[in-house]
Amino acid sequence: MEKRISGTTTLLGLIGSPVGHSGSPAMYNYSFQKLGLDYAYLAFDIKKEEVAKAIEAIRTFKMRGCNVTMPDKTEVVQYMDELSKAARMMGAVNTIVNEDGKLIGHMTDGEGFVSNLRDHGIEIAGKKITVAGGGGAATAIQVQCALDGAREISIFNMKDAFFGRTLETVEKIKKEKPDCKVQAFDLADEKKMTEEIASSDIFVNATIVGMKPMEQESVVKDVSALHQGLVVCDAVYNPKETRLLREAKEAGCTCISGEGMLLWQGVAAFKLYTGQEMPIQEVKELFFQ
Repeated sequence: MEKRISGTTTLLGLIGSPVGHSGSPAMYNYSFQKLGLDYAYLAFDIKKEEVAKAIEAIRTFKMRGCNVTMPDKTEVVQYMDELSKAARMMGAVNTIVNEDGKLIGHMTDGEGFVSNLRDHGIEIAGKKITVAGGGGAATAIQVQCALDGAREISIFNMKDAFFGRTLETVEKIKKEKPDCKVQAFDLADEKKMTEEIASSDIFVNATIVGMKPMEQESVVKDVSALHQGLVVCDAVYNPKETRLLREAKEAGCTCISGEGMLLWQGVAAFKLYTGQEMPIQEVKELFFQ
């Protein structure tokens, strides 16, 4: 029988709820085996009110770390000993690394977005980006694009009870990256959104519009905004080709689906845990076809 688990195996995991659907255990454990690393990765269903106990367990079991998914990303922040710049700006953590008892919270979602673009030959630095959405994924994208040198970021979000969070993100980016011009607008202002997309290098849908059961909808109502030379990214990955991406392709845009962001945020976390590169090509072929 192949030796996989031993008395020295280091434990990693995923916390959140629900987690039964997650592909992370298969992706990480395959990578550990491929590289001959003595790690094991498990998923733990941890509700928000159970986070404190989960963090205590990470310390007690001397786990190397943990990925964090909804609804725990903001709750874990208060238990960290240190935060990365992106995690501090976002007020959320998706990767915890245990450095000899010191828990450091990172946010690799935005890194995953930027790395996915780079994998398609596209760089963020000096570009104007328009982002639809103000939730966790959208905020991670906005923050990381600013940190990586975006020239301008236009954010469109619903003007609801959570719009204040978008305005807070704008102020944090202005403070951290004063050279980046950043503005927030009402998602319902279709005319303004059309104008901003038309003058952008990159457009990102980081809302749930286009995801099942809304696969017949698109966040872009006026397709005249979609132009040749525009890069259109959709954080939605089910379906793989959304209505937005279909219409963008017809307009001659470069289209990037949301699946790659999932892969590359995992790649960044893997490097933080192990100091090694995930076997990306093999993982792509096995888990992202």
